[in-house]
Amino acid sequence: MNDYIEVRLTPEPCSETVTDVLAALLAEAGGYESFVPDSEGLTAYVKKELYSDDIINEIIASFPIDGVAITALPAVVEGRDWNAEWEKNYFKPIVIDNRCVIHSSFHNDVPEAPYDIVIDPKMAFGTGHHFTTSLMIRCLLDLPLEGKSVIDMGTGTGILAILAAMRGAATVNAVEIDEFAQINAVENVSLNGHPEINVMLGDASVLPSLPKADYFLANINRNIILGDIEAYAAAIKPGGLLIMSGFYKADAIDIVACGREYGLSYSAHKVDNDWTQLILRKQKINLACAGMEPNRKTS
Repeated sequence: MNDYIEVRLTPEPCSETVTDVLAALLAEAGGYESFVPDSEGLTAYVKKELYSDDIINEIIASFPIDGVAITALPAVVEGRDWNAEWEKNYFKPIVIDNRCVIHSSFHNDVPEAPYDIVIDPKMAFGTGHHFTTSLMIRCLLDLPLEGKSVIDMGTGTGILAILAAMRGAATVNAVEIDEFAQINAVENVSLNGHPEINVMLGDASVLPSLPKADYFLANINRNIILGDIEAYAAAIKPGGLLIMSGFYKADAIDIVACGREYGLSYSAHKVDNDWTQLILRKQKINLACAGMEPNRKTS
């Protein structure tokens, strides 16, 4: 059993925006796997060996929203049956656009939908409840995935890889840096009956070993995307799409500018409660290398 640190963060005043920013900052710091916001603050979970008082203190000291005072209370949570904890406290079935239902194996009376995904999270991020995951799911529901190749970077619970396979993707490779989360993703893939999904333990360094993707998914924080976007671009077929979330609308400008350096051009974006899903398309011809500048649309 894995021991965790449960960090209770209580901001004053508290709002949904404040708890979302706290979750984003903790995700960027690394190691934090799950975030449970409520009307009074945020509860965050990190493996005991990855916890640092310094990180919490730095986030509180440099919190970007003026006038917010934050207190933090960490507590050790001994290893336990995390499915039971999620069933009792947090994870409830969710239906997205009446097309996809996400639930755990312990749920009863699950609503019907064309795509039924079983997720037993065990502390790995990605149940569909967060804005970023639901944005990515909605995008996958609208894409022509039949016969396509997909890479899901930072797969978490495996939810996006599973939906891609359900919608007919021919090849699905999922990559997860955290060993515990990778094991959980393998379990969820099995629960949904899609053994063809390849769930790998690793980071962007494994991408050259994979077939290039028509669709590359990355529901990861801004800093990781900016650091690895060159590797992402190299893993996408010409004309393919890089579909990202995990960051705020203001971050999209930097990501678009960085992507342009590697032959990725802006295609579309959607925003939900300031969380953003951004799509970049890999150019079929490297116009810069051909002595030409890519055409840029102006709004």
